[in-house]
Amino acid sequence: MQTNLNGKIAAIIAILLVFLFGIFGIPHGSLKQTLQDRIHLGLDLKGGVHLVLQVHTAEAVAANSDSDQQRIQQSLKETAPAATASKPDPKEPVIVVSNVPSDKSGAVRDLLSGGAYADYDLSSENGGFRLSMKQSAIKALRDRTLDTSIETIRGRVDSLGVSEPVIQKYGLGEDQILIELPGVENVDRIQSIIQSTARLEIHEVLNDGKSFTSQQEAEAASAGQDAIAVQGGNTPDATAWWLLRRISIVQGPDFRDARPSKDETGRDSVSFNLTVAAGDRFYDYTSANIGKYMAIVLDNHVREVATINGSIRDNGQISGGMSKQAASELSLMLRTGSLPASFSYLETRTVGPSLGASSIRQGVIAAVVGMLAVMVFMLIYYRGAGINADLALILNLVILLGFMGFFHATLTLPGIAGVILTIGMGVDSNVLIFERIREEIALGKSASAAVQNGFAHAWVTILDTHVTTLVSAFILFFVGTGPVKGFAITLAFGLLANLFTAVFVSRVIFDSVLARKQRGEALSI
Repeated sequence: MQTNLNGKIAAIIAILLVFLFGIFGIPHGSLKQTLQDRIHLGLDLKGGVHLVLQVHTAEAVAANSDSDQQRIQQSLKETAPAATASKPDPKEPVIVVSNVPSDKSGAVRDLLSGGAYADYDLSSENGGFRLSMKQSAIKALRDRTLDTSIETIRGRVDSLGVSEPVIQKYGLGEDQILIELPGVENVDRIQSIIQSTARLEIHEVLNDGKSFTSQQEAEAASAGQDAIAVQGGNTPDATAWWLLRRISIVQGPDFRDARPSKDETGRDSVSFNLTVAAGDRFYDYTSANIGKYMAIVLDNHVREVATINGSIRDNGQISGGMSKQAASELSLMLRTGSLPASFSYLETRTVGPSLGASSIRQGVIAAVVGMLAVMVFMLIYYRGAGINADLALILNLVILLGFMGFFHATLTLPGIAGVILTIGMGVDSNVLIFERIREEIALGKSASAAVQNGFAHAWVTILDTHVTTLVSAFILFFVGTGPVKGFAITLAFGLLANLFTAVFVSRVIFDSVLARKQRGEALSI
């Protein structure tokens, strides 16, 4: 019996040492720095920026159907040269194929019903065909756009060296993204880099490369052409309007790499490389259009209009009046990927470091005062057994913080609330056990039998309350956002630690006390 008890005590001490290592790791620098390296502080404690973005996924759906329209038009040149593919509404994913000769109708139908256009419902219309994107395909494309936006933003933020960022879907709205960047000071620069879509496209310039003085003049000249009017030019303050082919030659996803560079005059610029497929497509276009004009469009603004002097495959350069920092940031955004759609800010909130420090101080005070009050109460009300409860509470807290240290969890203000709630749950478990032991003693049971029966009868109730609360914590973790997840994580870890300390550690302490008592000696409880 004594050997078995010694083994349990040794196991408890070993577990205590393991989780102390989880809290502190290998000490380096100050105690505060060591703790912060193991347990990271959340936005509300460290300060930083909180953003909620609304992604306009409809733009990606329209752009995808634009590409499909271009592919269909290219394929029709071989199948039915007289036929044309167009979009009645540029914002809707509907493509109409018209002017189909009757003797080519079957071949065109076979082309459009192939696997390449399986995302569309095909129907006949006025001697031609109508393709409408399926709702399931639209939903899948919107979901993919949201996921791609998250990964693109994460790549930009990671490149800036922001530690422990939270970038995820926001569960409170459709097509929304939550961004939390702890410790960020230059908020304006972060917002500028995140919000820039960096949609780089190359378009054919119509109207023989001539510009217009107003948007109305440019749009008037676009009659009968699938064109758009875009402002800009070869200087930063250019206000000319250009008539461009609406379908781009190459666009965001076609860019493989980008880096800051210098142009032939020594000005800061950005050099880029295209993917192999885009390079081949760009080569075919430039080879067939030597002497014509093309425009480099960035974020719906013409940055440069150039004459095609020869075949270009996969290398290019953007120049013209940009600073060194602007060139660096533009290359970063192109390198980490073009956002598939634009977005708008639904919520912008900043938390200052001083407010975070105040939250830490008040949260720690609340936890310490709450724990000391509980420990004093247990000592007064349960006398000697109160020491047992207090030791279990201390070990419970060590295990909880050790868990967080091992997983490098992020501690938030709601997380501190979860720690305090865990203290309350631990006391509740001890009260259930101690009151049951008192009832057994009142029935005339010996101290040893009362302890054994008390733990046996209280175990089912403790397990039931902990499992139901754990289920709630898991639900909060999977459906909640950053701060709510912080609360759920600390609550779940604390409940698991409490099951161990209240049932196993507390029982070992009672057995150790009983082993030193004479038979029939009363238990202080």
